[in-house]
Amino acid sequence: MTKLEPKGTYQLPNGMWAFRAFLVVDGVKKDVKRTKDEFGNPFKTEKSALKARERALALCELDIPMSPKKKRYTVNQVWKEYCEKGRYGKSYGTTRKQDSLWRNHISKRFGKKYIDDISVSQVVDYLSELYYEEGRAFKYVESFLKMFYLIFGQAYSRGYLDVDKYNTLCVNKNSKIHMPKMKIDDEDEIISFSNEEVVLLDEYFKGTNGETAYLIGKNCGLRINECYGLKWSDIDFENDCIYIQRQMQYQEGLYKMTSLKTRNARRTVYMNSELKNHLLSVKKEVEESSKKTPKVRNQNQTIIIDVNGKPLSSLLLVNSLPNGKIQTLNSMKYHSKKIKETLRIDFKFHYLRHTYGTKLAEINTPTHLLCNQMGHASGKVTERYYIAMSHQGIDIIKNKLENIYPMKITP
Repeated sequence: MTKLEPKGTYQLPNGMWAFRAFLVVDGVKKDVKRTKDEFGNPFKTEKSALKARERALALCELDIPMSPKKKRYTVNQVWKEYCEKGRYGKSYGTTRKQDSLWRNHISKRFGKKYIDDISVSQVVDYLSELYYEEGRAFKYVESFLKMFYLIFGQAYSRGYLDVDKYNTLCVNKNSKIHMPKMKIDDEDEIISFSNEEVVLLDEYFKGTNGETAYLIGKNCGLRINECYGLKWSDIDFENDCIYIQRQMQYQEGLYKMTSLKTRNARRTVYMNSELKNHLLSVKKEVEESSKKTPKVRNQNQTIIIDVNGKPLSSLLLVNSLPNGKIQTLNSMKYHSKKIKETLRIDFKFHYLRHTYGTKLAEINTPTHLLCNQMGHASGKVTERYYIAMSHQGIDIIKNKLENIYPMKITP
């Protein structure tokens, strides 16, 4: 440490600067030495240390506390404030998932910690523990990462984290919290059915109560909630398209129509002739049933809550049966079990969506069009369908390999 200059500043061994001054603190005269400013930043130059000393002396003369102690907030407090003020407009499914992750996991490990005490390594270690030690699915662990970004973002917006701390946690590419490295043997997220499996599924669903939903999933790639949320008014037979405007969800013991998962999910998808002809046939059957057995249909109908809060009759839904009985998200559970038993195919409705996306990628559909038809919020999600290797995609590669080099000319 160098000798104290008459002006009250001195240089530290690390090259930074500090100041010394006699200040009146809480009515008591004290010899105060400071190496950082009120924001916790070191004095890099003598000039900055001198200015801080002058300011400290001036504040004491005015009897103003130099740096009032900043209130600190725990992660519990930040989460509670987010729930009260920060998640307006979030869907029921989103808030329910967030509450589950918080209540069953994050609160136990981080709830009592001060938000500004949490380090990047603590979060990354926790995510690694979930993924490697507890064997949680990679996609599930990603939900925790999103929760931490949400909590830190809430704290920063409220002034509980300074900009440097927030940037370290959530912005700077080389330091921010991140997912652990994916295991080599993790299964591919894109699971699609082969052509042979599709033929078997076509035969299985023909004539069943799940045929309409199956064909919509197969030929349009809708999410199951979107599929069962379709009204007949959403089907445009003249322009061969379907308007996706709502989804069906099970909330608090009731089936309801709710807003779509994302803004991009509101879209127009196009029908092929197979789906169009099937829907025309079903519509005709519904109209005939309405004339022949109107009382039966009225008795079988179910009234659910529409997205606008008004009552909606199941008779208006595409996936209700001609006799008026509603089909819901649970309608596919029986078929999934039966298909596994009889066809030895692991059937999930969402795999129809994967299959549709993969097929569009195989015929070189431009990325922006595929993104639009799938209703993806991010192009990165869409790109996975171009990377996924289907059986048909492998056959295409094999055929192409025969022609990547010109034929040899024999003498």
